[in-house]
Amino acid sequence: MKKTILLSAMFLGSFIFAQKVGGDRDAHGCIGSAGYTYSQIKKDCVRVFEQKIKLTEVAPTGSSTSMAAVIFSKDMKKAEVFVPGTDGESLILTRLGKGKAKAWKKDGYILVPFKKNGYQLKKDNVVIYQ
Repeated sequence: MKKTILLSAMFLGSFIFAQKVGGDRDAHGCIGSAGYTYSQIKKDCVRVFEQKIKLTEVAPTGSSTSMAAVIFSKDMKKAEVFVPGTDGESLILTRLGKGKAKAWKKDGYILVPFKKNGYQLKKDNVVIYQ
């Protein structure tokens, strides 16, 4: 009887602990503590820091520099930008123009090609990441 109670208590305790460790899934099932966030373009959980296109903050205000990441839709008509300070929500920018004059825009944000294979993200016409 004592063994049964002890084993039950251990099982329940480990179950509660497991819920706390891996129980931080968001509405899409992405585990934030493992570095995952939801990508609207990929329709899947991604790790922002593993994305190919990363942009560095141009004028950091503190002692550290933050990074942003960009994911493009397959047709390049949409750009999803992950910027710190947006409460985990990404920004979906829509492409304007074609060819070399291409840019992606939403509200005050605009993403433009910069140098060879690079990009700049501007907010209210001020470069914030590149």
